[in-house]
Formats: sequence, C-alpha cells, structure tokens
Amino acid sequence: MDKQPKPTTVGKDRGTIHPGDTVDIILKTDQRSGKLTRGVVQEILTNSSFHPHGIKVRLMDGRVGRVAGVIGQDSPGTPRR
Repeated sequence: MDKQPKPTTVGKDRGTIHPGDTVDIILKTDQRSGKLTRGVVQEILTNSSFHPHGIKVRLMDGRVGRVAGVIGQDSPGTPRR
C-alpha cells in the first residue's frame, strides 16, 4: 500500500503564517504566470482561518498577494500575535 504525500496547505492555513515570516507570494498581476515574489510578512489580511487560494498578506515593502509557501519562520523569541 503506497502512501501518497498529503498536499501542502502551508500557505492556505492562517495559523501557519505570522508577521515576520519570510514567504513566497503570488501578486494579483502574476496570477496567470504563477511568478513568485519573496518577502517578509508585515500583516495578514485574510480574516478566515483557511483560504483555498492562499492567505492574503501585506509584505514589509507594501506589496500584497496570496501566500504560496512559507520559506522561514520569524526568529525564536519574537512575540507572535
């Protein structure tokens, strides 16, 4: 019996994303191409705990997009909201 890997929901679950995390996002203008933009989360904009297309965030530089993946967590000891 072969086990299939579970599809990742890292960018789709709000609980896995926190301000200060480094993430890859897809900007609205890049949705067709799927081009990723890397940055640090300033603010989480999606209110629900799950979104099928990814949690919407604002990066430190002001760009807004949906999380495609979490690259790195914020440094240990940094308070989480």
